Amino acid sequence: MKPIRINDYCFDHIHIWVQYDWQIPQFVEVVIEVFYPKERMANGLVMFNHGFLIGNDLLFYPKKVIGALLDDNPLFGINPSAYYNYSEAIVEKNWAMAFVSASHAQVAGMPWTDIGGSPRVGQLAYAAASYLVKYGATDFFYKVEPEGRNRALFDAGLADQSRFMVSNNVIFAGHSVGGAHAQAAACGFETLQEIGRQSVRPFDPVIFDREILPNVSERMSTWDPSERADPVGLLQLSPVDQNMLFFIPGMEPYRKVLASKQMPIAMVVGDCDSTCLDPKNSNPPAWSATAGADTQFTQEAPAGSGSWAVAACVEKGSHCGYLTEQSDLCDLADKGSTCTEAYRSNGEESAMTAELIRQFINLYPVAEGFTGSRDDWMKSEFIKWLDRENPFGSVRLKKLASGRYLDFAAPA
Repeated sequence: MKPIRINDYCFDHIHIWVQYDWQIPQFVEVVIEVFYPKERMANGLVMFNHGFLIGNDLLFYPKKVIGALLDDNPLFGINPSAYYNYSEAIVEKNWAMAFVSASHAQVAGMPWTDIGGSPRVGQLAYAAASYLVKYGATDFFYKVEPEGRNRALFDAGLADQSRFMVSNNVIFAGHSVGGAHAQAAACGFETLQEIGRQSVRPFDPVIFDREILPNVSERMSTWDPSERADPVGLLQLSPVDQNMLFFIPGMEPYRKVLASKQMPIAMVVGDCDSTCLDPKNSNPPAWSATAGADTQFTQEAPAGSGSWAVAACVEKGSHCGYLTEQSDLCDLADKGSTCTEAYRSNGEESAMTAELIRQFINLYPVAEGFTGSRDDWMKSEFIKWLDRENPFGSVRLKKLASGRYLDFAAPA
C-alpha cells in the first residue's frame, strides 16, 4: 500500500507484529497510522493513544483468511485517526502524528487496548514511536538492518526513502484509557524496562513482519539511543486508570516517575466527565478540586514537589467532547453524566483540543526538546494561553480556589 498524499502531508498504514520482550513469546499484531510531511523532514512526532477499543471484531480471523487471498488486512479497517484527527495542529511546525492500534493479542484472550491500567499498551506506543524514528514509514524494516548487509533482501536506499524524522523527539498523548497508557510511554525506555521487570512485564521488544517465517529486528536495547523515541512532553485528555491485582497493575509507578521528569506535562479534564473523575470508573480519578484527594494528577504533581505537571478543567467538558468524529462506543462513557449541556464530539471542545496540541508543539525549537527550566515552562506562551477563563472559542475553564485556571504543585 502506497502512502496517500494530501497537499504537503502523506498518510500511511504500517502493519507489524511487536513481541514485548525478545525472551518471552507474548506479542501483538498492530497497525500504525501516521501523518508526515512529504519532504520527510518532521521536527518531531506526536504519538497518540486512542481511548476506546476500535475494531474488536469477532470475525477477525475469517476476514484475515479472506484478506490473505485478496491482499487486504482487517487491521486496515481500524482507524483511530478518524476519531482524533488533529492533523491541522502539526502543520505549522512541520511535525508528524501517529496512532497505534492492536486488533488482537496472542496469548491474551482479549486485546490489550481497552484496559486503562495495562502498561503493555504504553510499551506498545513507545515501541511504535521508536519504530517510526528508526525505520520511518515502511513495512520492510528488515531490509535496512545492518546485519542483512550481505543478504539479497538488503536495501540500503530504503532507509533514506522511508525515514521522515530529523530528530527522535516524541510527545506522547492520549485520551481516556489512552491517556493512562501515554503516562507509561512518556517515561522512556529505561523506565519501561525497569518497572517492567518489577511488574512481571519485561520490555525489550523485537519487531516481526508477519506471523509465519517472519523477518525480525534486533531487540530494542541494542539500538542506538538516537534510534529510540525520546519523550519530550506528555498530553493527557481525561485519563482513565484501572487496576486489578496482578492482571491490571495501573500506572501509579509511572506517574511517580513523571513527578520528577523535567519536561512539559499537561492534563485536561471536563467537569461533566464522570468517567475520569468518578473513582468508581477510574482508580484513582484523574483530578479533583478537593484538596488532599488522591488522584492521578496529585501522583504526578505531589504537593511541594515542584513537578512540571499542570492540569485544567473544562466547564461542560465531557468524556467524548475531544473526538473529531462521533462514536457510539465512546458515547456510552458519558451516559452517567448529570450535565445536560456537555460538549459533544466534533464540537468546540474538539476544536480546542487541536489548538491545545498546536500550542504545545509551539513550545519546541526546531528538531529539539524543550530547552528551558521549570520556570521557563511555567512562564511559557502555552501556560499563558491555557491559564485563563476562555483560551479558545466558547470553551471556558473552571476557576480554581487559587484564583487561577491551572492546577500545579509549587516547589517546597
